[in-house]
Amino acid sequence: MFEVRIHGRGGQGVVTAAEMLSVAAFLEGKHAQAFPSFGSERTGAPVVAFCRIGEKEIRLREPIQTPDAVIVQDPTLFKALDPTEGLKSDGYLLVNTARTLSELHLDPVVRRLPPGHVTAVPATELAMKFINRPAPNTALLGAFAAEVGVVSLDSVLEAILRAFPGKVGEANVEAAKAAHGLVSQRAVV
Repeated sequence: MFEVRIHGRGGQGVVTAAEMLSVAAFLEGKHAQAFPSFGSERTGAPVVAFCRIGEKEIRLREPIQTPDAVIVQDPTLFKALDPTEGLKSDGYLLVNTARTLSELHLDPVVRRLPPGHVTAVPATELAMKFINRPAPNTALLGAFAAEVGVVSLDSVLEAILRAFPGKVGEANVEAAKAAHGLVSQRAVV
């Protein structure tokens, strides 16, 4: 089973990201579950959502303590808490930022994870470019498909279109494709 924990703030689509990731897994014939964990349910408050993906039925219902991957939708969370807490030693970290990982003081995390398992993606900038909203979730899912490979980009795009029909979905698909392209290009270099 592959477990993903998504950290962000209310209004960034954290819960929707977990749901779309689970739909992408279902589209590939996998089992999946997605669920949130709220503190204060207001815009800007820290939010955590979880997604499990497996080849067989998933019976666990508790929050994910030792994730295989962590997606951080708001890098300012690193100032208040450690989103990487419990991340497995061979896990993946995906951070929404246009800054370098060194600027975020994440060098210790980068050193402890395997090469290529920590990626920074300017997801908010991509969201503004394609969606005209600072909602980085779909761009990060495109990047996640490229970095981790647990689900394909095609499944992520279909899940996005199911969550957001019409022009909104098409714009989110473009953001996801752009982020996927950025991460894929870095992997080749």
